[in-house]
Amino acid sequence: MTHVTLRSEFETLIDPYAPVAQVGTGFDFTEGPIWHPIDHYLLFSDMPGDVRRRWDARRGMAEVKRPSNKCNGMTYDAELNLIVCEHATSSLIRERPDGRREVLASHFGGQELNSPNDVCVHSSGAIYFSDPWYGRMPVYGVERPRQLGFQGVYRVMPGGEPKLVVDRNLFDQPNGLCFSPDERLLYVNDTVQALIRVFDVNADGTLSNARVFASSIKSELEPGLPDGMKCDQHGNVWVTAPGGVWVYSPRGELLGKVRVPELVANLAWGGPDFRTLYLTSTHSVYAIPTRVGPRHEPYMSGRRGGAGASAGPAAAAPILTDGEMRLDPQRCAMIIQDLQNDVIMDGGAFDGSGAPAHAKQQHVVENVRRLAEAARARGVAIIHVWFVVEPGAPGVTLNAPLFEGLVDSKAMVRGSWGAAPVSGLEPRPGDFVVEKMRMSAWEGTRLETILKATGRDMIINTGAWTNMSVEHTARTGADKGYFMIVPEDCCSTMNADWHSASINFAMQNVAIVTRADAVIRALG
Repeated sequence: MTHVTLRSEFETLIDPYAPVAQVGTGFDFTEGPIWHPIDHYLLFSDMPGDVRRRWDARRGMAEVKRPSNKCNGMTYDAELNLIVCEHATSSLIRERPDGRREVLASHFGGQELNSPNDVCVHSSGAIYFSDPWYGRMPVYGVERPRQLGFQGVYRVMPGGEPKLVVDRNLFDQPNGLCFSPDERLLYVNDTVQALIRVFDVNADGTLSNARVFASSIKSELEPGLPDGMKCDQHGNVWVTAPGGVWVYSPRGELLGKVRVPELVANLAWGGPDFRTLYLTSTHSVYAIPTRVGPRHEPYMSGRRGGAGASAGPAAAAPILTDGEMRLDPQRCAMIIQDLQNDVIMDGGAFDGSGAPAHAKQQHVVENVRRLAEAARARGVAIIHVWFVVEPGAPGVTLNAPLFEGLVDSKAMVRGSWGAAPVSGLEPRPGDFVVEKMRMSAWEGTRLETILKATGRDMIINTGAWTNMSVEHTARTGADKGYFMIVPEDCCSTMNADWHSASINFAMQNVAIVTRADAVIRALG
């Protein structure tokens, strides 16, 4: 099946010939897909069948809940509790890993909600959900009279009551909803009106400035209307529509159409690197590889929490209230960056920069080696990040003095002594190696793919160029939602002043700055 390219940008998001694989079929009507970021399985609901199922590549399809209260949309919160929209009970539910069930919303103004349909979680912990009345219709819910006279969109803060965040007369049937990557926008579609509206998300969580983002999402030739909707990492909006899924740019331009053999109800990214798009359709579930991933949602960092989950640091940030650091090794990765001969060894390409002298002053090789040994023994993922270029440095953009100096010095050339890791920091079996051609370990590399595949959201950030590579990596990691930990005695640069400026000022705002011994103690 060939997908439809309307603008060239579409083919940067998905191969126009990407295969559409059926992972399960024979269902009544599937909805609510969500991927577990640690245990790597897909949950989805079959509303008319009143059953919830899971699928993974190793064990295949399995039934996990019957009856399921004709559940529809599902997601996870930041502690990996399942958030469920139930049609049969007209409720929004939190299900904890130990089986406890908590009603988050069931009434507004003393009257029952219609039937919560789709849901998304803000990084503040606030939950937004749509409330059409499909769950009071036969087949997809339990037929019964409506109590509310409108269909709205709501916000629930932890421990609070649902607050209506849109004009009660704005929507006929509000359905799919999703945040932009920076959470400044909330998109909500209307199945009956066949359009998507976008709202500004204010600092207090309220919505304002409602406007139409895309309209006429319908066809006289094919079945399908706006239903499920997700935003990708670049801010493009993917919405179910006639023939499959339509993809809109952040400017509201229709970029292309993903073709699927059945009427599609909802979608969610999953897989070890969140590059597989799972689609729930009328009778089947499909999977399609994509070149782009989803916006980073709170649950994707994979922190288990709540009563019944593992106690202690797995449910919290690295620093506890008593000031003592605790780290879960299974959530940690250690980056060893740019500790290569050309960078910090006498006789290397940057010998004259002062880098070798400062590396010796910091005892950086020994400190990193000692920390890596302790980290490996406790199950921390070790990732070596090397700056490597081909002879002549093709592909290196000379847009900064750093890169000009690299090319002029003929440094970091693949296969040379200079590009090799310093003695004592060679990769061990089970370690990962990431190559780059920019300062940050994230830029143009597979670093995040490895982190997501291994379920790591705490990064122990070590290496050369404290004020450049290490700091750039820490800043970007913090922006992406990772906990960044910088042991300052495991970093070095050209001199003590530059190191101090980065460690004591810039890095204090984006990372936990500590020392190697403290990290080793924190790992247990």
